[in-house]
Amino acid sequence: MKKIKLNNGVEIPIVGTGTNTYGKEENQYSGALRGDTQEIDWAIENGYRHFDSAQVYFNEEVLGEGLKKSSQPRENYFITSKLNTFKGFGGTDWAHAEIKKSLEKLQTDYIDLFLIHSPWDNNEEILEAWNILEEYYTRGVFKSIGVSNFKKGHLDLILEKGKIKPAVNQIESHVGQWNEELIAYNKIHDIATVAWSPLKGIDENAKQVLEKIGNQYGKTYAQVILRYQIERDVIVIPKSHNKDRQAQSLDTFDFELTANDRERIAAL
Repeated sequence: MKKIKLNNGVEIPIVGTGTNTYGKEENQYSGALRGDTQEIDWAIENGYRHFDSAQVYFNEEVLGEGLKKSSQPRENYFITSKLNTFKGFGGTDWAHAEIKKSLEKLQTDYIDLFLIHSPWDNNEEILEAWNILEEYYTRGVFKSIGVSNFKKGHLDLILEKGKIKPAVNQIESHVGQWNEELIAYNKIHDIATVAWSPLKGIDENAKQVLEKIGNQYGKTYAQVILRYQIERDVIVIPKSHNKDRQAQSLDTFDFELTANDRERIAAL
């Protein structure tokens, strides 16, 4: 597995799995928890060691239980979680309480990467939240800290007034919304990019183009997309409720796209 070295020296597997519907009834985001860890079990068997979670997914305990019962030691896993800021910031006490809950649900005493999940319209509060993440990073509870869905202005705020540079910015990047400009901006500032929902946005026309490219290498259209992102040094966290398709997403390191392939994909 290829790894990306973050700006603090921590290494993150370039392919992980999203988890936002794992362990839920009918595989639905808003579904109740089923009480099993099936998708996590499959992912571990397939070789995944990087798992992306978040408080707002309301299923961190599924990941925590799945990893705990596996045969792998904790240090073999890279866990990401995120502070739920979609409704803004609830204050210092709230943040500490939510972080404590995440650690308990994940059944771990440290988190490899912890992110502010989304910016909101209050720069002072964003900095306050970032300072809290910095505190946990300094204590070693978070091995790396970063942000999610931050645009240039939000990043500038942290870069100018924070004490620690974000290691990661997790953003939208997929067919039809490659987000090249923001990825380039992340790279300029030595901030790694993670693409959420990297297989989103593929319509039938795009699928046909990708399948033609994939046929040259014996790969699926999804593998071609993931390879394209990987070759841009973009970390990807695809998700599947199918064990075989989970495995396919990891099977992306034995071929390389040509310049022409990349141009055709970039134009989708």
